Amino acid sequence: MIDHMGFAVSDYERAKTFYAKVLAPLGYELIMEVPAAVNPSGAPAAGFGENGKPDFWIGGEGKIAYPLHVAVAAKTRAAVDAFYKAALAAGARDNGAPGLRPHYHANYYGAFVFDHDGHNIEAVCHTPE
Repeated sequence: MIDHMGFAVSDYERAKTFYAKVLAPLGYELIMEVPAAVNPSGAPAAGFGENGKPDFWIGGEGKIAYPLHVAVAAKTRAAVDAFYKAALAAGARDNGAPGLRPHYHANYYGAFVFDHDGHNIEAVCHTPE
């Protein structure tokens, strides 16, 4: 149902570098950037995704008042593990190491980190492997 989502970050260049590293293990890459001069918000934006379609966006409008939670689907549990390691290496703070979360469902395998603005970013795999 959701085609894409985006949120503002306090330091656009730092966040763009961070998300390029963190989302790579999940198969995401920087697909496009919208320069501030042509963006209605007046700030630059970066769209990450796979197969040429950006669906995860960050914008340089500045830190938002309240952090949000975003969960990105991972194809494998190994990808969740790689996301977590990449996130910590890129400066994220731990918010839940990779592991099963059976209180959600039997195969819910996720990892949680806080980005530089305090957003709770998760990678989750719903398959048994």
